[in-house]
Amino acid sequence: MSTITSSVNSATANAQSQVQQAAQSIISGSTGNSSMDVATLVSALVNARTAGQAAALQARQTTDNTTLSAYGALTSALSALQAAIKNLSDGTTLSTFAATASGKGLDPKAGPGAVAGSYAIDVTQIASSQSLSSAAFGATTQLGTGKLTISVGGKSMDVSIDSTNNTLSGIASAINKASNNPGVTATIVTGTGGAHLVLRSATTGSANTINVATSNVQNDAGLSSLGVTSTPGANGGASTIVSSDAGNAWHQSEVAQDALLTIGGIAARSASNAVADAIAGVTLNLSSASVSNPQTLTIAPDTTAQNTAITNFANLYNTVVTTISKLSSFDKSSKTGGALLGDSTLLTVKNALASIVGGGVGKGTSVVSLGHIGITLKGDPADGTLVVDSAKLTAALNSSPAQVAALFNATDGVGAKLNKSIDEFTRTGGIIDTRNNALTADLKSVTAQQTKLSDYATQLTKQYQSQFTALNTLMATMNNNSAYLTALFGGSKSAGALATNK
Repeated sequence: MSTITSSVNSATANAQSQVQQAAQSIISGSTGNSSMDVATLVSALVNARTAGQAAALQARQTTDNTTLSAYGALTSALSALQAAIKNLSDGTTLSTFAATASGKGLDPKAGPGAVAGSYAIDVTQIASSQSLSSAAFGATTQLGTGKLTISVGGKSMDVSIDSTNNTLSGIASAINKASNNPGVTATIVTGTGGAHLVLRSATTGSANTINVATSNVQNDAGLSSLGVTSTPGANGGASTIVSSDAGNAWHQSEVAQDALLTIGGIAARSASNAVADAIAGVTLNLSSASVSNPQTLTIAPDTTAQNTAITNFANLYNTVVTTISKLSSFDKSSKTGGALLGDSTLLTVKNALASIVGGGVGKGTSVVSLGHIGITLKGDPADGTLVVDSAKLTAALNSSPAQVAALFNATDGVGAKLNKSIDEFTRTGGIIDTRNNALTADLKSVTAQQTKLSDYATQLTKQYQSQFTALNTLMATMNNNSAYLTALFGGSKSAGALATNK
């Protein structure tokens, strides 16, 4: 309010000064020294009538926009804190586990549903995808025309071979471009004996074998020899093949097979090397290094991730506190205050969050607070920020996980309370939204008043322009008459034409 008053006073004083300067033109004009400065006079008078209100509206507009921006900064800080505590408020973070293997080739990942435990893992084979290479042909040899039916894992497609694509490269291109390709890629590998068509299944697992059948072959120069039948191995074992032409046989360069392993002596099998169904909540990403390399898998609480999440929560809470402090600050030297100095909404938010963070969870002797896990308020009580002792927090996560879990439980834990409180502040219809709506409505009102004031100034300018133009004309006529009469009759310092008979 003091800013608005200051702006109005300054604008009013400036307008009065302009009026005084312009009024001098009337005095000068009336004494015959010069004509009246109508434009300046009109502008000064209109400004004098409107300057105070215009300044007040402008100051109100500036204050409203500054306050809206301040609430935006507060909301942003609160939203960032709310995002950080989401997994703390619903208990997700404190139920996370880390999976480690004693050897190489497992690369375990623990996710939702994992539980603490230790498992002996022995991998006997990893999953692989089948790769077949044909007999050698000339790179540009036309193999004939007809149809190839190619199937992978029970899905098939037909590829028409005609005079435009009946070379090995043409066949490979037709296979790769087919819109209903069942999951096979084709390439050409040229060796010392000639060019080979190489087919590879895109998916691992013993069931994903490749079969090629030929039909309607004409002008056969090798097309019929591209037939091959693959048979999955028993119990996920290696696939085998039979070529349609033993003289131009296919070669199985890589077999189709499942991953086979035992977990604590229990046999497991997977078509993929990302074994996700064997241990609840755990995925084992197998590589060849795991084969015949018995090792131990350990699932334990992920205290590193938990420490990071809790520390991040403290840091973002501090961001909210410093944002509030900046918005409500007062600089004694410049005598300027923050955009929300003395704002009741800001005070409500500050007190509510401080009460939650400074309070405890539980009842009686079972009450636990942030201080129990190494998080305390900074030395200066007025500061309000949190300080994290990482060593104490790590110790609490390792030795007192139940206490930490209680502090951040999903019902009335610190995270749950903060999440609920912030939601009340930032939701549609909450106190910040209500305040923003009021400010937005006031800005619309200010704009409407500014439009009316502008229309009034335009009307007043036309009115004054007409009045003072007429006055200026009259004064000019009077000055001319005065000069004529003085010349005719003389004045106090000279004789007129009549007196001198001129």
